Parts: sequence; structure tokens; C-alpha cells
Amino acid sequence: MRATRFLISTLKEAPADAEIISHQLMMRAGLIKKLGAGIYTYMPMGLRVLRKVEAIVREEMNRAGGIECSMPVIQPAELWRESGRFESMGPELLRLKDRHDRDFIVQPTSEEAVTDLARQEFRSYRQLPRNLYQIQTKFRDERRPRFGLMRGREFIMKDAYSFDRDEAAAKRSYDAMDRAYRAMFDRFGLTYRAVAADSGAIGGNLSEEFQVIAATGEDAIVYASDSDYAASMEKAEAAPPKGPRPAPAQDMRKVATPGMSTCAAVAEFLGLPLHATVKSLVLATEAEGNDGPQAQIWLLLLRGDHDMNEVKVRKVPGLDRGYRFATEAEILAHFGTPPGYLGPVGPTKPVRVVADREVAVMADWVCGANEAGYHLVGVNWGRDLPGPEQVADLRNVVAGDPAPDGGGTLAIERGIEIGHVFYLGTKYSEAMDATFLDEDGKPRYFEMGCYGIGITRLPAAAIEQNHDARGIIWPDAIAPFAVVICPIGRDRSDAVRAAAQTVYDALMQAGVDVILDDRGERPGVMFAEWELIGVPHRVTIGARNLDQGQVEYQHRRDDGATLVPEADIVSFVRSRVEEQGHARGSNG
Repeated sequence: MRATRFLISTLKEAPADAEIISHQLMMRAGLIKKLGAGIYTYMPMGLRVLRKVEAIVREEMNRAGGIECSMPVIQPAELWRESGRFESMGPELLRLKDRHDRDFIVQPTSEEAVTDLARQEFRSYRQLPRNLYQIQTKFRDERRPRFGLMRGREFIMKDAYSFDRDEAAAKRSYDAMDRAYRAMFDRFGLTYRAVAADSGAIGGNLSEEFQVIAATGEDAIVYASDSDYAASMEKAEAAPPKGPRPAPAQDMRKVATPGMSTCAAVAEFLGLPLHATVKSLVLATEAEGNDGPQAQIWLLLLRGDHDMNEVKVRKVPGLDRGYRFATEAEILAHFGTPPGYLGPVGPTKPVRVVADREVAVMADWVCGANEAGYHLVGVNWGRDLPGPEQVADLRNVVAGDPAPDGGGTLAIERGIEIGHVFYLGTKYSEAMDATFLDEDGKPRYFEMGCYGIGITRLPAAAIEQNHDARGIIWPDAIAPFAVVICPIGRDRSDAVRAAAQTVYDALMQAGVDVILDDRGERPGVMFAEWELIGVPHRVTIGARNLDQGQVEYQHRRDDGATLVPEADIVSFVRSRVEEQGHARGSNG
């Protein structure tokens, strides 16, 4: 490729709404152009990156036995009503009507469409297992699209769906996809972790995320210091606290805490560590009563230095069907005081108490007295109040917690989710009555898995992990071009122009993805532009070095250039490209 025949559209400054480095650099390097909120045109330079990502994904999916298809972006609402997601998915699902007033959706994912396909095509156990995948445009109507391709509304995703006859076979399909994903991310040349995860709105009971490690990542990744344990913050657990609960050492007493409505303020006021306090969180669920729906009030107790994990709370029996935070009126009715001074000792109306595992083994703790301006000190289970009705893991882990598998302590780092694998079971096949005839001639529901990769998110994640003050540093596997040839003064020197053409032709013939900058730009401008774009390998050809029979080579990560004999430059560059191509990412 010659630069004069390509579209290079760089900017000196990033747009004001580009908040994170990948968004800024993708705009400045001319990879994307904004068309609307969360909607971008993939420019030629950016599209080359996406196509390389897609090629690696496609090769590994095919190698793992995937069968590529393409499902419609616009799908009938009837399928989504069958699964129950037309109503439950919320405003992120873009709904529309055609001229006949029929309901349709713009696909955010395709479980419904592929399940409908499977129930038509796969009639017998002899046709299983199957894995169908697509690389297709998706749309999610994000309330606040931001960060460029990291959280856009329109995006490209690879989504795959496995169909098996039983759970054991489905888990083998899951494991095959897990291996394929690790092979993909190794080839991308990214540092990543595979972490146990919550299945979220898609459903299922076995799930793993693939997270690219980056300081700007939105997600917190938890891992053990001395084992392979890793999980998302929503899923992560610490080892259960060691018992038994200590015996009381203090009498319970009420102390004045004027204006102290937070655990931190109370702990500082009393000269106690924050972990000696207990915070009260009030939730409500709707229950059927004699006079219709009534609110059931729940009191969750966590240590003052811990935060509630909403995913874990949604798994508590009784709260697993949905909950909300109680209103101030409900809190006043049940505790007699506004938030800030609540506690489990003597509420004015009965509430259901759920204690975090850590709180259940505490003694002599501090909590609200259910009276404005007062807290209780020296509170103990059994003596001052009954033991909790339920004990559960309700909290986010913190760095330093003991790992659940005994593998040292937990540490936390930031990551960007770029892939997710789910074992769905029969969630969708049952809802949509998708069956096959098993060996005994009886119908069985498909056991399903779902496997996604953010094709457009992955380059943004790669940039977050690989950049410097000058611009992007692409891993070779997904760079828009592997090599750029920069001739200095090509319009003034026949020798430079001829040497550049010779090197370009030889690299092209060798199958190297190379671009020749034949625009006649000044060296400083040319170098700055290609460093911004992030092409990994640069060959600079100038008259002064040519007179000595040499040219310059510099990798994007190198501090300086290396002089290479002109006769050896092609073999030298090929060896460096191949060397970088063999470099692998890491799963940490």
C-alpha cells in the first residue's frame, strides 16, 4: 500500500469529548470518526485493525469447530417475547415497528434468533454437538454512551452459541471455547486474565470473563497472590471468617453521636477502628398480603469498612426475585428514625435481618440506636439481640482478604472486559420449546452455551494497554500495517526513491503488510504521524545513510534507531516481524 493511495486522516488534538486515552488516540490517529452519540464510522486505518482482529477470531473459532453464519440485525419481537426478554431487558433494547405496526428489535445479541434456528435445523441427537457463530453488528441503546468504542451504542461482536444433548457434552463445548479464547488473546499479544464472573442478564450458571489488564479499566479484577484463583469483583469471594464468635467483653450502652450519620464519622468520634462498626442498609421487596401487595422490609448488616455487592445480594433467598432500596417513609415507619442512625436492636416494626458473614462473627460492635444523634456501643449477638435470621456473603472483597482457595491473599487490579463465555443450560431452549429427539426417541431440551468477544472494543482495550506520550503502540498481530517505509527527501533523491521502492517491493513479495509513505512529508511530520498511528516497525531511508550503504530500522518501542546494511534490511525486517509475531500475550 502507498500512502498517497490510502486515506490517512490524523488530528493534532483530540476532540473535547474524548475522555480516555484510547478514545483520544483513535480519533487523533484517524481510526474512527464520530457520526452520532456512541456511533462511529470505522475509517480505513481503523477498519484494517478490525479486520485483523476478526481474522484471528475466525481462524480460532473455525479451528475449534465453529460454523459461521450471519443472523439479522433486525429481529421479530415475537422471538424475544418467547424468551421473556422483550419486556425484561429494559431500555437498552432498541424496539421499533414496521409499516404494519409489527414489533421488531435491533439485536444486542442473538440467543433468541439462534435458538429458533436450532429448533428448526437440529432435530436429532446425531446432529449434535453444534456451534454456530457470527461476526455481526449489534446495538445497545446505552443511556450514556462514552469512551469511544469502549462503550458505544453500535458495535461489532463475535457471538457464538453451542448446542449439546446433555450437561456433560455442553461443558465440553464450554471448555473448547475457553481454550479457543485463550488462543485468540495470546495471538492478540495482550496481557489478560480469565476470571470467574456473574452471568448477568444473559443468564446461566457458569461464566468466565476475559479481561485486558489496564489501569483505566472499568472493571475490578480480583486474584490470589499464590494460586490461579481470579474472579470479577461481582463474583469474587474471600475465605469465610474463622469462628467461633468471641465472647462479649463490653456492656451495651447508648452514646451520643450528634451529627455523626456515617460509620466513618462515628468511628473517628469514638476513637475506634472502622471495622468495629456495622452499617445498616434497608431494602424492600413486594409481598402479597390480605390487602394486596405489601412491602417486606429487609435490614442488611455489613461491617463499616465494607461495601455491599449487589450481585451477591440478588442471590439471597427472598431477595433473588428482585428488590429495591426502601423509601425514607418506610425507614421511618420501621425504625422510627431517618437513615444514619439505624440498627438491628429494637426496630419499631419487624424486619428481616440478613448479616454478612463477617458481621455474624463480630463481638462488641457499634451500630445505630434507632434514635437520631445516638449509637449503641458494645453490641453482641445473642445477648442484646437475636442471632441473624440469615447469614450470607454480601460484600465486595478488599485487597488483603484471604483467598477462598487458601492461595495467599487477594489483590485487585483494573481490567477491560473483551470476552465472556457462558454455560446457559436450558434457559432459552425451555423458554422457546427448542427440542431434539434423543437416542431413546424422547424430546430433550438443548443444553446451550454462549460466547462473546467485543471486536470493536478489543482495539480500544489494546490501546489502553499499549501507548505512550507519542501515540499508539500496536501489537504486531492487529496493527493496521506491520511496517512503514519512510523515505527522507524522496522527491530530491533518485537513490532514496529507488531504494524505498526496492525495499517495499521485496517486503510485499515476502507477504509483509507494509505501507510506503510516498507523500513527500518532512521527516518530523512523517515520524510523528506514524508514531501516533502506532505502526510497529519503521524503516527510514535517507541519502546520507545510503551513501554509507545503510538504512535505519526502529521498532515503535525502541528508544533509538539501528543502522542496518541496505542489502540486509529486508531479511532483518522480516526476522523482526516474525519474532514479534511469535511473542504471546499472558493470562497473568
